[in-house]
Amino acid sequence: MKNIKKATAAVLACSMLLAAAAGCGSNSSSKAESTGKSTADEASKATKDSAAKKTDITFVLDWTPNTNHTGLYVAQEKGWFDEAGINLKIEQPPEDGAEMLVGAGKAQFGVSFQDYLLPYVAGDNKMPIEAVAALEQHNTSGIISLKGKGMDRPKGLEGKKYATWDLPIEQGTLKRVVEADGGDFDKVELVPSTVYDLVSTLESGQVDAVWIYYGWDGIATEVAGVETDYFAFKDIDPVFDYYTPVVVGNTDWMKANPEVTKKFLSVAKKGYEYAIDHPDEAADILLKYAPELSGEQVKKSQEYVSKQYKAEVERWGYMDPERWNAFYKWVGENGLFEAEIPENTGFTNDYLE
Repeated sequence: MKNIKKATAAVLACSMLLAAAAGCGSNSSSKAESTGKSTADEASKATKDSAAKKTDITFVLDWTPNTNHTGLYVAQEKGWFDEAGINLKIEQPPEDGAEMLVGAGKAQFGVSFQDYLLPYVAGDNKMPIEAVAALEQHNTSGIISLKGKGMDRPKGLEGKKYATWDLPIEQGTLKRVVEADGGDFDKVELVPSTVYDLVSTLESGQVDAVWIYYGWDGIATEVAGVETDYFAFKDIDPVFDYYTPVVVGNTDWMKANPEVTKKFLSVAKKGYEYAIDHPDEAADILLKYAPELSGEQVKKSQEYVSKQYKAEVERWGYMDPERWNAFYKWVGENGLFEAEIPENTGFTNDYLE
């Protein structure tokens, strides 16, 4: 009996010890759970705070994605915008183009062209928008036609159908190169047309000549095996070596956010310089974001355009004031814009590294 009591006492003591241990364990577990929850909450808060500190930037393209835009997609894919505290959203443009969205402050940045940008930066209807970086250092645009049709030089456009956008600067440019070559611009048949499929348009005979950027549409004819003749505007007159395409930004937003603007352009520079050094991989990245594009065209175009991003200059994005002003001066002197165009209108290099 005594032994039974001892055994019972031992069991009770043991039970009490186990209960105490369990109580301690339970308390310890609760504390751990509480600590874990607290740590998780703090981590979540830190993540939210980090996200809250990021700047949302909308970038509007000028057209569907192409190799003019590759550097942006490279930087996006590599996570460099995110690392810089920027949430970048790349959008395709509405019908009235990127300029209206950027000028109205509905997007911070976009793509434009020096010739097309003028009405937005001078005159009565100007908006708070300006070019902040050149995407290519030289104007690679010109006139393309089917080979052997006599349009390998501007004078050959006499009696031929040219697809026009009906823009004064566009037609003034064409008039200048035709007349510089001894031709009569009045003999060029201007056909209002927007060409979406260059190869089929030329082969169908709807028009004979089209203004293109060789790095994209010219490469498209090569890929399609279509033989063409082509001349570049800058080769006829250096005044046409203006900046096209360019990155434009909302002037008011950039003045209020100068450091973010510099950071954005610094990351873009990193993306474009990567594409210069790694055109094949850069092309693959563009195709990842725009799988509807022709892989062969993108690869060949990237090889061509990567050499144009900086060309001979050391500083990505730099715009030479002399070249910029020379083109706008030519526009003004030829009465192609109704308002005065002050020197250094519409661009700045101040945000570049």
